[in-house]
Amino acid sequence: MKTYKTLLFITFISILSSCGAIKSTIKNIDNSAIKPVVKEGQFIITEYAKDSNYGYDKDYPINLGFENEKNSPKNIEYFFNGLEGPNGEKIFYIKKENCCPYPTKRSVMGAGTLEVYEVSIEGSETKLRLYLNIYEKGKVLCPKGLQIKKYNPQ
Repeated sequence: MKTYKTLLFITFISILSSCGAIKSTIKNIDNSAIKPVVKEGQFIITEYAKDSNYGYDKDYPINLGFENEKNSPKNIEYFFNGLEGPNGEKIFYIKKENCCPYPTKRSVMGAGTLEVYEVSIEGSETKLRLYLNIYEKGKVLCPKGLQIKKYNPQ
């Protein structure tokens, strides 16, 4: 396992260095951001993004790095569970790719990438492409084109 991690690290660093001096272009990192409350498997999101770039532009990703990277799948699930379509429709999401490497102190390898998700809305042909960041923290907002899901305790 240690050999695999070492090989992966060397490969990742090689890719980064082959791209030249990689630096972060992410503009909405906020290390003072607080993780949203989680209730019944969803983030309780309380605000809508005012900036139409939020989540849709690699420089303004949805920053969910509130814990270590091993917990990121849960935070991604909580995030999407807290959203719905613009008229209350169910949404579906699938990870499409990783992109946009940048240096970070919050990764065991010293570098991170953004995760790109495709979001579809039930009953619609619309597909949204959202950038999520599992390493850095930021205020979690509802991106334009979606709606905050009402929390209904069972």
